[in-house]
Amino acid sequence: MTTKQIKWTMFIITAIGNFIAMLDSTTVNLALYPMSVDLHVTMGQIQWVMIAYMLILTVFLPFFGKLGDIFPKNKLYTFGFTVFALGAFLNTTAETFGLLIGFRCIEALGASVMLSNSQAIIASIFKNERRGKALGLNGCIIAVGGMSGPALGGVLINSFGWRSVFFPCIPIAVIGAFYAYRMLPRTVKIDIKNFKFDYKGFIYFTVSLFALLLAISEGHAWGWNSLKIIALGVIAFVFGALFYIRDHKINYPLINFSLFKIKEFTFGNLAVMTSYMAMFTNSILLPFFLQEILRYNPLVTGLLILPYSITLSVIAPISGRLSGKYGSRYLTIAGPIIYCIALLMFTLFGKNVLIWQIVLASGIMGIGNGLFQSPSNNAIMTSVQKSELGIASGILALSRNMGNILGVAVTITLFETFRNMFLHNGKVYQTAFLYSYRITMCFGIAFGLMCLSFAYIAYKKEN
Repeated sequence: MTTKQIKWTMFIITAIGNFIAMLDSTTVNLALYPMSVDLHVTMGQIQWVMIAYMLILTVFLPFFGKLGDIFPKNKLYTFGFTVFALGAFLNTTAETFGLLIGFRCIEALGASVMLSNSQAIIASIFKNERRGKALGLNGCIIAVGGMSGPALGGVLINSFGWRSVFFPCIPIAVIGAFYAYRMLPRTVKIDIKNFKFDYKGFIYFTVSLFALLLAISEGHAWGWNSLKIIALGVIAFVFGALFYIRDHKINYPLINFSLFKIKEFTFGNLAVMTSYMAMFTNSILLPFFLQEILRYNPLVTGLLILPYSITLSVIAPISGRLSGKYGSRYLTIAGPIIYCIALLMFTLFGKNVLIWQIVLASGIMGIGNGLFQSPSNNAIMTSVQKSELGIASGILALSRNMGNILGVAVTITLFETFRNMFLHNGKVYQTAFLYSYRITMCFGIAFGLMCLSFAYIAYKKEN
């Protein structure tokens, strides 16, 4: 194999890990109801199948990103594939709700290893224009995995039951583990004597982030003024402060806060987080709108969401390549503007909206996100030193997942608040749904404008 072929083989192995991690997290969405029936739990309880996965995945991202700067990438990524495959297999055997939650946490650990190190591996094996193209393809694959999950889940559940949603990822992960060990970079040598890791700081960080994400995830259900949410807020603040103080005192910090002195890195990550908040405003509510208001079945709903993935798949590699050649500034500004236009189109939808209008808006949304994500990822990873690519990759993945969780929590909270308010004022259900849907989409536009502002600051040329 030529050097070029070897590099793109490494990319494929890395990208497959990202794809199955995101695919699995979303195929479960449509399986929640049959899971609740089969395991005899309420819908409120079964939501933890998703929440537990996302919490564990997100909390461990900086940890595994740090390990990516210390240990050989081939062994670490092989470990991720293996743990993921084990968790996916165990999910198919779960006979109780508690076991299913535990097995999902195991699976999430494997996904966290892969997602936290993928950007670093790609950034280390590609340079300049090809790095932008590769990061663009990787971002595209992550998004496609997330968006195509519900459609695949619907087909599998209808044919084979809810346990079948975990089967496709098992052989892919096993094959991925084999080739990851053989093909990925293995140049880092482990020096056990000199290896230092801030375990106490990691505990502080984990407790703080877990409390914060749990509060965000459950605030709309428990009530933002409830004792549980207030207690979680206090825990998050106290342990976060302890982590920050400790990280500034030791010589081997878990997160190098000096990275945040880099303008492109800090504001770039903020732009990524708010972009995902804007995206999830639409991706959470659109399926409900298509099924509850327009009365489309799950298969048609999945097909109407696909234009987003298709246009994203086409645009992301092109924009990534262009960013590697010409820079990220104009692309990261154009992206949010375009998907804000798409969100504005969604706010105009009603009961008489036509299919071509939904397809057009979804496609424009994919174009905007494709223009933004790849150049942004490229600029963030290029702004740090090669020795810090692992932790930078972990923080970037953390920003992405924080955007996911915040987007879901804020969207659900706003939508349910407005819907209940309109129902209380005597509106019929469909009218209340449409009003609250449109208002919540306006908040999605606000997140998109925040993303635009952060991107403008991040990549603004200095005088």
